[in-house]
Amino acid sequence: MQKIGFDNDKYIELQSQKILERIEYFGGKLYLEFGGKLFDDYHASRVLPGFKPDSKVKMLLQLKDQAEIVITISADDIEKNKLRGDLGITYDLDVLRLIDAFRDIGLYVGSVVITQYRSQQTADAFQKRLQNLGMKVYKHYPIPDYPSNVSLIVSDEGCGKNDYIETKHSLIIITAPGPGSGKMSVCLSQLYHDYNRGIRAGYAKFETFPIWNLPLKHPVNLAYEAATTDLNDVNMIDPFHLEAYGETSVNYNRDIEIFPVLNATFERIEGKSPYKSPTDMGVNMVGFCITDDDVVCEASKQEVIRRYYNTFCSVKRGLAEKAEVYRLELLMKQLGISPKNRPVVDAALKRAEETGGPAVALQLNDGRIITGKTTPLLGASAALLLNTLKELGGIHHDIHLISPIVIEPIQVLKTEHMGNRNPRLHTDEILIALSICAATNPTAALAMQQLPKLRGSQAHSSVILSGVDENVFHKLGVHITCEPQYQSKKLYHK
Repeated sequence: MQKIGFDNDKYIELQSQKILERIEYFGGKLYLEFGGKLFDDYHASRVLPGFKPDSKVKMLLQLKDQAEIVITISADDIEKNKLRGDLGITYDLDVLRLIDAFRDIGLYVGSVVITQYRSQQTADAFQKRLQNLGMKVYKHYPIPDYPSNVSLIVSDEGCGKNDYIETKHSLIIITAPGPGSGKMSVCLSQLYHDYNRGIRAGYAKFETFPIWNLPLKHPVNLAYEAATTDLNDVNMIDPFHLEAYGETSVNYNRDIEIFPVLNATFERIEGKSPYKSPTDMGVNMVGFCITDDDVVCEASKQEVIRRYYNTFCSVKRGLAEKAEVYRLELLMKQLGISPKNRPVVDAALKRAEETGGPAVALQLNDGRIITGKTTPLLGASAALLLNTLKELGGIHHDIHLISPIVIEPIQVLKTEHMGNRNPRLHTDEILIALSICAATNPTAALAMQQLPKLRGSQAHSSVILSGVDENVFHKLGVHITCEPQYQSKKLYHK
C-alpha cells in the first residue's frame, strides 16, 4: 500500500475558504490566475502522495455558483502547433478538451482569449472554429517592452487596446493549456478595463508550486524546478516578502520579476496596491496539508529522477535541450541522489544483460519487483504486464493466461495484413487479447481483476518504449521511465 503524506480533504476545505476570503476582500470580484493544471494534476499527486489529481476541480465545484472559466491561449502556440507533453495533443485542441471537461462537471466557461495576436492565419482559423461552436472569443495584442514598461502597459495603448472580456460571475478563473499562454497579462488587462468602467475587482494567483511555506531547498520545491527545466524556472526567496515582513517565503523567478508590474498597475488604477510581495498575491494552502514530511520528501526525490530520465529521452527524440538534463543532474546532486536510487533501473538493466534483449522492470507498491523480457511472441512491456498480473493474482508463472493459439493469429494480422514488421504484441494488444480470454477463462478473468493494483507502481525500460506501450502504462497509472536509447540504430522510430 502506498504511504500517504497529504490530507486531501483538509486541502479542499482550506483552499475553498481562502479563495472566498480573497473575493470578499476585493469587494465581490476576483480574477484568479490558475497556474499548473486544473485537471489531472499528476505532478502534485506524485510528489504529495494523498493529493488527488482532481482536487482542484473538486475545490472549484464548491464555488461553482460563483465561478466562471476564461481560457487563454497564445496565438504563437497555435501557430507552432505546440504540444501538451503529457497528453500528446496541441494546445488548441486542448482548449476544446478543457471546455468539454469543465462543462461536463457543471462549470461555466465564458470565453476564450487569444493572446499575442498579430493576425496569424492559424489563430484566425481557430477563432472561427470556436465561434462556429458557439464560444465567445476575444483578442489580446503584444505590448512592446512587456513587462518592464509599466506606463505603456497601464494605458490605452497597452491594456486598453485589448478586447474587454465580458464576465458574469464574481470568481473569474483564468486558466490555459500550459505556461506562457498570457494568463497574467489577461488579468492585468481586465483590472485596467474594470477600473475604467467603475467596477471594483482584484487579482490573486493560485500556483501549487513552489510551496511558499516550505524551505527553498525542500525536495518538493526542487521537484517543481525539475518539472520546469524547459522554462528555466528557479525557486527563490521572495525578497519583497522578506523586506516587508521580515519572514522568509519561497516563490519563483517569474512571479518575483512580474510583481513590480502588478504592484505599479494597482497603484496606477486604485492609488495603492493591496500586496506587499508576490507571496501576498498567492492563495495556496497546500503546505498546510502535508501530514508526513518524510513521505513527500522521498516521493519528490523519485519525481526528480523520473524527470531526469524523461528529459534525457526527450533529448534523444529531439524534443528537449541537453542543458535541461544538466540542470536535472544538478538538482539530483543537491538532493544527494542519483538514478541508482530508483530500484527498478538496476533490475531492468540486469534483466536486459541476462537476456541480451530489451527488458522492463516494475516495482509494486509493496516493494516487490517483477521483470519482463522480449520473447518471439511478446514485447518486453507486454510480457511484464502478464508476469505482474500473475504475481498479483497468485497465478503460477507456468500457466498461460493467453494461449499461443490466440496470439499467433494476431501476429499474422499485424504482419501480413496491417504491414507491421514487428510480430510481437504490444501492451494494448495483449490486454485486449487477455480481456477476450477472460470471457471464458476464469484464470484470465482473475488476472484482469488485478489491473487496478498497478496504479502508483514504478517501472523502467532498458530502451525507449513505443508510444503505444508508454501510453498504456500511463493509463494504468504506472510511472514509467526509460533508458535514453533506442532498441535499434534506425533513424525513424514510431
